[in-house]
This record gives sequence, structure tokens and C-alpha cells, in this order.
Amino acid sequence: MAYATTNPYTNELVKSFPEATDQEVQTALTEGYEAFKNWRNASFADRAKVMTAAGAILRRDIEKHAKLMTLEMGKTFAEAKAEVILSAEILEYYAKNAESLLKPEKLPVADPKEGEAVLIHQPQGIVFAIEPWNFPYYQIARIVAPQLSAGNTVILKHASNVPQCAAAFDALMQEAGLPKGGFRNLYAARHHTEVILNDPRVCGVALTGSEKAGAIVASTAAQALKKSTMELGGSDALIVLEDADLEKTAKWAAYGRHWNAGQVCVNAKRMVVVDAVYDKFLELYKAEVAKLIPGDPMDPKTTLAPLSSQKAADDLMAQVEDAKNEGAVVEAIGPEVPKQGAFFRPLLMTNLHEKNKARLWEFFGPVTQLYRAKDEQDAIRIANDSPFGLGGSVFTKDTKRGVKVAEQIYTGMVYINHPTMVKADLPFGGVARSGYGRELIGLGIKEFVNHKLIDVVDIDAPF
Repeated sequence: MAYATTNPYTNELVKSFPEATDQEVQTALTEGYEAFKNWRNASFADRAKVMTAAGAILRRDIEKHAKLMTLEMGKTFAEAKAEVILSAEILEYYAKNAESLLKPEKLPVADPKEGEAVLIHQPQGIVFAIEPWNFPYYQIARIVAPQLSAGNTVILKHASNVPQCAAAFDALMQEAGLPKGGFRNLYAARHHTEVILNDPRVCGVALTGSEKAGAIVASTAAQALKKSTMELGGSDALIVLEDADLEKTAKWAAYGRHWNAGQVCVNAKRMVVVDAVYDKFLELYKAEVAKLIPGDPMDPKTTLAPLSSQKAADDLMAQVEDAKNEGAVVEAIGPEVPKQGAFFRPLLMTNLHEKNKARLWEFFGPVTQLYRAKDEQDAIRIANDSPFGLGGSVFTKDTKRGVKVAEQIYTGMVYINHPTMVKADLPFGGVARSGYGRELIGLGIKEFVNHKLIDVVDIDAPF
């Protein structure tokens, strides 16, 4: 695996980095566990100081960190700056809330006279984080902030095409005052994953990535009897009911599909529109997509960035051709894109009949699948006709109706009148082939802690 920065806007190699040696991996494990032995006993206030400082540094140096993201994976500079702020908000959220989220829980017992039962939440060691390229800072922040706040330490294996972002986050935590070994970026080779997960000082692994990567890592973790959390693919359905505000819905749908150049696990990838408004929605949606402006991601006018790499663009086009061979009808709906760099022109895909395998695939880029539903129940059926279960959304003026529809969609998240989004104070995660476990808020901070029961029993209590 080659760790290298290649600018997706020019396809030029900027800088490459050597993989970690076996000795560097062992050093990281040793330093990580030595740090854990002290950090687990640090007060919540001391941990909060580090999280607060890291958030403040990100806010102070927004442009520096955002430029790295734009350089390495191509997202627009505006989106990169927003990601820096989101990462700061996550760090600050746990600085404020970690202690209350992990406070001891008194359990109800049948006979209080016999004693008192309490659950306490204790850190367990090093958490191994394997993260993707599409959100180079946010993906780190949403595992580092809760786990460090809980008293664990973290070793990171980031995507090979964002090595400078990974190194910058490492430097960020050092500047924020985290003790040596508390967080470590490693340019780990593939075989190091098994080495790290089999080390007794590592308590588990958090992975965000593809189904294939998740299956391999989850299997390795299971064989080592280590806990894993998996945030994998998604093919979110955006349901449009007949009473939706179509003009606003079309704007949100175009944004929901194309932000971050369509490279988000919770992009609105499948538009499911009831027959009564299908034609009108399609007209409005095409018009909104036509407004996208492809170009230099550093240019504030650009609203459609290149994909993360030329390989990503080539692989997506090959997937589109496979879908056409299965019977899908594909048309270009967006503006022409530059010939240089890893750009991909937005496409609309229809005629995804029941036997078309493409209806079960995730298209990681600006490709929209459009489905015509007979009515509300048919829309729910189509939304659930997917191996994924990450997010989704329902657009309707009747929000109570929207909630009822949301309850029938088999996913980890559903939004009413908004595409699936990410925030510091909302949980994130899915079901089915989208993975398991949750990140952020109180759910995320409790994934890798020991929920220890302490039961004080009256010595004279009966057996």
C-alpha cells in the first residue's frame, strides 16, 4: 500500500510516504499502552482540556487544515472548511459532555434493603481506528474525541491517499497537550492490521470503509476476540411524497446527492418519487443539478469537485457500464466537466427493474438512481429493497406522516424534509450491510468501555 498525496484536480503526485516498519508498529503499541495506563486515571476535566484545546486550534487554523483536505482528496475548499469546524464541534461536544455521559448508573434492584447495584464505565486500552478518505478530519474526530474522552488511547490507520491530513491531526493532538502515545498516526501496511488486532493491549477496532474491508477486519477482530464497530456502505433512499414542497425538495435532493462530489455513505443515492409528482420532480431535479459548477475546488464558485482520484472516477464509470448492461438507462444531467483531473459528469439512472442487479449497488459518486413509486407504501417497499441500511429521508408537508413513514424504513437514521446529515450531537450508524455499532454522542463513547457492575450486597442477604 503506497501512502501518497495526489492532487485529484491535476492528477499530479505531490508527495509520497514510506509505510511503517514492524518496529514502528511495536513502538506505537508500547507507547500507546503506556499512555493509556496514565490517561485512564486522568480526570474528565484534564481530558476535556485537551479536547477543548484541539477544537480551538482547528478553529484558529481553519484554512491550513482545509487546504490539506482539498489538496489530497479534492473536496471544495468551502466543504473542507465546514469539515474542520464540524471536527472542532465534535471535540468540544465531548469536552462538555463526556463526564455526564459516563457517570455511574444506579440500577433498580428488587429489594433495596439487600444492597445497591451500580454500573460504572471504564476504559479498556488502545482502540485501533481504520478510517477512509472522504472526510479526512471528521472521520478521525468522531472516533478520537469520544475514545480519548473515555480514557482510551487511539492508533490510526488512515486511507493511503490522505497521509498529510493524518499527520496533521497527529500534530494537532500533540499541540493540544495530549500525552505522548495517546494518539498515533501510523502509515501501516495491510499485514499490520492483524498484528495490531492480535496485540493484547488493543481492545477493539473501529472501521469506516467498504463492505469488503469491513468483512476482513471484522473477521480478524473476531478471531482475536476483540470488539469491532463497522460503518460501511450506504444507498440512502430519498422518498418524495405527493404533498412535498417540490421546489425545495428538488434543491435538497440535488444537494443531498452531490455534496462532497457524491462521495458520502449517506448521500441521497436513490430518489424514490410517488407517481403523482414524479414528472414534475424530475424536471425540477434536473434543473437543480444543471446549476452545479465544476472546476478548481479551491475556487469559491466551484460546487462540483473532482472525485478523490482518477481510479475512483474510472471505477465508477465501469460500474455505470455494468448497470447499463443490466438494462439501466443512463443520461447525463449535469454540466460538462473539465477534462483534466478526476472529474465525473453527473448521471441519471432509470429503468432499474426488479431483476437489475444495479439497484442493489452503491454508486460512490454523482450518479442518481431514480424510481417511480405507485404510492406511499410502494415507496417504502422500494426504499427497503436494498442490502444497505444506513440513512434515508422523507419529504412531505405532513411531518407526522413523515415520521410514520420513517418508522417503516429499515435504516439506522431517517430525516424528515432533509437529506441524511452529520452533526456533533447526533448519533451515526446503520444496520444490515451498512454495519453495526454507533458513533458520536453517548452511544459512541460507550462502544469501547467496560460496563462494570459493582453490586454491594448485605452480608446477611439470603441466597
